[in-house]
Amino acid sequence: MTELAPSLVELARRFGIATQYRDWKDQHVLVSEATLVAVLAAFGVAAGTEQERNTALATQLRSYWARGMPPAIVARAGVPARFWVHVTHGAPADVWLQLEDGTVRGGVHQIDNFAPPFDLDGRWIGEASFMLPTDLPLGYHRVHLRSGDAETSTALIVTPDWLGLPETLGARRAWGLVTQLYSVRSRQSWGVGDLGDLADLAVWSAYRHGADYVLVNPLHAATPTAPMEPSPYLPTSRRFFNPLYLRVEAVAEFVGLPKRGRVRQLRAEVQRRADQRDTIDRDSAWTAKRAALELVYRLPRTAGRELAYAAFRSREGRALDDFATWSALAETYGGDWRRWPTSLRRPDAPGVADFAEKHADAVDFHRWLQWQLDEQLAAAQSQATRAGMSLGIMHDLAVGVHRNGADAWALQDVLAQGVTAGAPPDEFNQLGQDWSQPPWRPDRLDEQEYRPFRALIRAVLRHAGGVRIDHIIGLFRLWWIPEGAVPTQGTYVRYDHEAMIGIVALEAHRAGAVVVGEDLGTVEPWVRDYLLLRGLLGTSILWFELDREGNGDPLPAERWREYCLSAVTTHDLPPTVGYLAGDHVRLREALGLLTRPVDCEIEADRAGQAAWIAELRRVGLLDERAEADAEQIVVALYRFLCRTPSRLLGVALTDAVGDRRTQNQPGTTDEYPNWRVPLTGPDGKPVLLEEIFTNPRAANLVRAVRDQLASAAS
Repeated sequence: MTELAPSLVELARRFGIATQYRDWKDQHVLVSEATLVAVLAAFGVAAGTEQERNTALATQLRSYWARGMPPAIVARAGVPARFWVHVTHGAPADVWLQLEDGTVRGGVHQIDNFAPPFDLDGRWIGEASFMLPTDLPLGYHRVHLRSGDAETSTALIVTPDWLGLPETLGARRAWGLVTQLYSVRSRQSWGVGDLGDLADLAVWSAYRHGADYVLVNPLHAATPTAPMEPSPYLPTSRRFFNPLYLRVEAVAEFVGLPKRGRVRQLRAEVQRRADQRDTIDRDSAWTAKRAALELVYRLPRTAGRELAYAAFRSREGRALDDFATWSALAETYGGDWRRWPTSLRRPDAPGVADFAEKHADAVDFHRWLQWQLDEQLAAAQSQATRAGMSLGIMHDLAVGVHRNGADAWALQDVLAQGVTAGAPPDEFNQLGQDWSQPPWRPDRLDEQEYRPFRALIRAVLRHAGGVRIDHIIGLFRLWWIPEGAVPTQGTYVRYDHEAMIGIVALEAHRAGAVVVGEDLGTVEPWVRDYLLLRGLLGTSILWFELDREGNGDPLPAERWREYCLSAVTTHDLPPTVGYLAGDHVRLREALGLLTRPVDCEIEADRAGQAAWIAELRRVGLLDERAEADAEQIVVALYRFLCRTPSRLLGVALTDAVGDRRTQNQPGTTDEYPNWRVPLTGPDGKPVLLEEIFTNPRAANLVRAVRDQLASAAS
């Protein structure tokens, strides 16, 4: 590869773009010039020629000196933090703080800064440094600067130095169910698991078996038109939720509906179709449910309910209006806003306000749906904790959003254009991944004082006892792929992890919630250390926990991480019965996703499983003299988890009922029915929620986990 020009390397460095990295095989990889130029273009920087790069470097330097203060200052409580200010060279700089509650504070003191002044169009700019007091309260404050007649301010975000576990959990270890909610159908739901089912599952697992949480897939909003995107990790919005998960009959006004027979008929038709299919049909479910919800929406509300709706709209503000307007536009013009008339392609475009006025009822319907979701999410969390859960519902935050969706439309000024987020090749996805999602622009997040990110984390934690952040390493660095390129032709872009992790910790602290980071895949070792030092949990999946410093055998239980959520499997692998049968290897071979011969993969997989079974026998969890069946091995694997020091343990609902089919095969879209697989038993027949409550296999597994944890604690 041709050596990169120094100007390109320096420009990439200033924007946090990697020019080289180490891959999953620890091999050194140089990034191509074409990739760097394309990624810089996504920052709005032309870098194709030497002249363009030199111009961009000069512009970036001038921009720094023209700014009075950093766009945002992030500090940790109790930890000294410094920041710079720019004023006319030699002029005084008066700095003070205004706290979130309006209190004005001093205590900011100047420290040495020997940076030489900068000539900005004939005006010499000097730089001074200040130190913040260490006793500032947590929260979103402001720093003010006055010099002469000029005054400016910037955000000051004070975050917890350490988050840790909520007081409701105490010092004990906890377990919970992990499930894909849409797959958990009941006799009351509309062919798709809903928030009523979630509440019932939480109550059963807490009251009968002592569970502390239920971790569900992302419940983010999808485009409200057919075909509805099945992947919960490719939503149209992460800030708002999918009304597909509403329980129609749980809406307060439903009791006043005179046409309840019509609603029962719609639900019966959906359930009949669901019984005839072996995959989840979101489109049929949403079509029927939407018709029923429209009937309920038109019913009159009491004065108190009107006030509650008004309070919800006020709290959510412009973001809710934009989302509801986008949803109505999508139903009129289709789900890809980039194909809409030019006058509608931005929230502030001239035609949007006119459309919203002419379609006021359609827009308000989508606002109302979000209100109902807010109420039912709150009810599910309340029922979970009242049944005895210390955490309750744990939500899942997807990495990003669909490039054609509502957030990409409303936040296009803070999302990068011309690139998508993904992942480089790793052991289980050897071709890399392109998630088709526009990534955050780190520079724009900073300029907007992280307000869009703050609102997102606050929304997902509003009615939750925890959040799992998918691919949390994306808050440190994210793999950007130029549009039209394959995943291997991307590179890493760095984010201000101190700011983003700090905001997550602050919002979780305020919500009394735990944060679990999915830190699998290609991860810089120091990242896991950083998460631990900030009190955020990592993720450990049994099949991947090997003694990499030794001979690669299973990692002994006592050497697992304490601050993590540990599980046997994940949604990107088959349930454990299927994994033991080698289904994941045969599926990837059939789909052409392997980069080495299938015989080699099968041999390696069998060797890995044999090593784990040997470890189970060594520690006395399997009888050395008898052959174990799949169910016995599953129970033994979960008992092994209980012997680790991990603070949270996740029990896959699919493992509890003996399901075998994987929910998602990375690297595919429609080649496999990703995210459309209903919960089934060992015989492949659907298992309804009510059947789980009396399922001996499920009771046996969760009892084993509960008893093993109790034994370990005694």
